[in-house]
Amino acid sequence: HWSALAPDAPLRHWRLLEIDEGAGLTSARLRIAERVLHYLAGLDHLDYRLQSLLRPVSDDAPPLAAAQQAGLARLLARWRERPRFILLEGDDAGGQRDLAAALAAELDARLYCLQGFDLPMLAAEQAQFAALWSRDAVLLGAGLLIQCEDAAGAEQPAAALRLAERLPGLVLLSGRTWPATEFPCHRLRLDPPEAPERRRLWQQALGPHRAARLPPAALDGLASQFRLGARRIAEIAAEAHAAGQADDTATLCRAARERAGRSAVLPGLLQQVDACAGWNQLVLPPAQLQTLHQIAAHARHRLTVHHRWGFADQGARGLGLATLFWGDSGTGKTLVAEVMATELDLALLRVDLSAVISKYIGETEKNLRHVFDAAEQAGAVLLFDEADALFGKRSEVKDSHDRYANIEVSYLLQRMEAYGGLAILTSNHKAALDPAFQRRLRFVVHFPFPDQAQREGIWRAVFPKAAPLASDMDFERLARLDVAGGSIRNIAVNAAYSQFAIFAGPALAGEQLNGDGAEGVAGQAERDVGVRQAWVVAEAADDEADVVGPAGQLVGVHCRLEGAPQAEGRALAEHAGVGARVLHSERHKAVAGPV
Repeated sequence: HWSALAPDAPLRHWRLLEIDEGAGLTSARLRIAERVLHYLAGLDHLDYRLQSLLRPVSDDAPPLAAAQQAGLARLLARWRERPRFILLEGDDAGGQRDLAAALAAELDARLYCLQGFDLPMLAAEQAQFAALWSRDAVLLGAGLLIQCEDAAGAEQPAAALRLAERLPGLVLLSGRTWPATEFPCHRLRLDPPEAPERRRLWQQALGPHRAARLPPAALDGLASQFRLGARRIAEIAAEAHAAGQADDTATLCRAARERAGRSAVLPGLLQQVDACAGWNQLVLPPAQLQTLHQIAAHARHRLTVHHRWGFADQGARGLGLATLFWGDSGTGKTLVAEVMATELDLALLRVDLSAVISKYIGETEKNLRHVFDAAEQAGAVLLFDEADALFGKRSEVKDSHDRYANIEVSYLLQRMEAYGGLAILTSNHKAALDPAFQRRLRFVVHFPFPDQAQREGIWRAVFPKAAPLASDMDFERLARLDVAGGSIRNIAVNAAYSQFAIFAGPALAGEQLNGDGAEGVAGQAERDVGVRQAWVVAEAADDEADVVGPAGQLVGVHCRLEGAPQAEGRALAEHAGVGARVLHSERHKAVAGPV
């Protein structure tokens, strides 16, 4: 009958027959679709037009976490009662994929995956895809999983929802968040399992015998530091088994750190710091060192305190380790952040303030969300260097700029309180921070300016073992220079290069400095830093100098010293406000003594 060839009739709706479009309908040739012909011949595979878009999902999913198993049971009951497409949302993309595979297996369906960047966007393209998939889903007995990327904006989720509404059968949409939709659907949120469940997954993946050979603190650290799902944990354990290192704590921690870093989307807002510093490089008062060891202990034993002892059951806020390091420049705040990352065997991510702060309304908050999400997913130590640029005091609202600036600080307060990892803030001025941050800080560590005994310790520690030092190096004399640890390191490096230039090329590496070695380092230190509270650093290359005031602030930058060097030096010293010995370049050999 003629109605059999209507566009909505089964033969054409399911793309069983194809009509030659080059002629009119009454005289056009009818042919069976190639996909249907192969199916009748016993070759059951996807239509060639879908093969480039869809990938089969493996059904070798690891054992599901408890939350996944409970979600699977709820979805099965709902879907069997009312078959509708399913929205999976949350931070565990791998867990969502495994749950979708388990659901398809329960329904005896093959599962194919369509990535969000391959989604058809236009209405005609979606209609073509829906027609082809609707036919192949029935022939194959298959379900479809659409995975959307979080960074793709709002267009991709909207297109996925429009497409899902067209498709019959088992359809699942996976993504971080989904907007409200008028289409009837089932929703399930799935985040990475909590630390106790992750510990159970580690034990299950490693096996009872190998897990028993690991120290309990090692399993606690793996579970509490890295927010990995069941699949990632099973993959790490399988690789460790294959390498014969399943009971090696260092190997498991390194693999977990690398896998967590790959799983996290590290935007251009974060810089990974290669942390290699250790406790032996720190020269601090005993009280500060004791506090730093307490911070490391808090980070290690979070699983016990939060979950076994029940503090996490009282509320999720304030469980993170927000820490403030404050003190003068060069006193070791950033170095201690590296020591913490090394001690805990975690990655150190430094926030790029120039990329985070934006003049556009709402962009700073969006950047901060990416920063915290990426750091939490990577299980990293998060470092806000020079934190007062972001954590400054809120001001009285006088115009719209003040209001939006205050919103940024308020949002930062919320995220800091919700962040579950170790976040370190460094600042030269504690008073510059908003008072509301004080309550949210677990530790506040003051880094004092080093006294002479501490400076001597820093001088002794700053030179590597391979550095060719003279046997009579006068560290006590060097310690009399009133400088912080950061300046001491700069002086040591500059002195090393200066001494290197005296010898014939790399031969310095195999020689000991002669008796003038101590004099050379001390002389370089005095040339670079001076002997009073204000000084001038002279540069031999261009006869320019920087004048630094008594509190370390710059008074004059690159001040020209040519012409009347002695008079210029005296004027610069007077401008600095206190007495200073002004040292010029070697070319002038001119000194303006204390004024």
